[in-house]
Amino acid sequence: MDRLEQQMQFILEVDKLKKITRQTYLADGSRKEDDADHSWHLALMCALLSEHANEPIDVLKTMKMVLIHDIVEIDAGDTYAYDNSGNETKRAREEKAADRIFHLLPADQAEEMRSLWEEFEAADTPESKFANTLDKVQPLMLNDASGGISWQEHKVREEQVRSRNVTTKDGSKNLWDYADGLIRKNVENGNLK
Repeated sequence: MDRLEQQMQFILEVDKLKKITRQTYLADGSRKEDDADHSWHLALMCALLSEHANEPIDVLKTMKMVLIHDIVEIDAGDTYAYDNSGNETKRAREEKAADRIFHLLPADQAEEMRSLWEEFEAADTPESKFANTLDKVQPLMLNDASGGISWQEHKVREEQVRSRNVTTKDGSKNLWDYADGLIRKNVENGNLK
């Protein structure tokens, strides 16, 4: 298979992201978002909010990272943030998926995409810290905008949200302060217990 054919096969494969439903609702509460919605939203947030990163970042690299970070969910499925048992097997399922999906690409691009995915997972570079901050803040923002529908459906508690966001400030103190305000607001209005 030539290079272009491999790239096109990968692009067709990742079209499946549009079918991976997440637990977070769109801002208007009309439906749950899918992984493609989520990844696009994070990429746009990166383009617009990069000035709020704690450290200078390579915006294009970070945008690539957020665009591909959930590709593994095509095989591994979306694991809800507050699903303790699902999170126990998440890494193994996602590694297996990464091995298959990224290797649909030509070797050099497969290596780049896998490396970006691993960097996102490690959250130890300025880009991956900021990418993870966006990945945490976006669902908070949508939960707030939709009246906390997902939080209410899953009986999510404030301490669960705070525990999940313990490193959010590592990528952006400004975005963490914004998210913290959303958490406080939703505790006060009863969306978070």
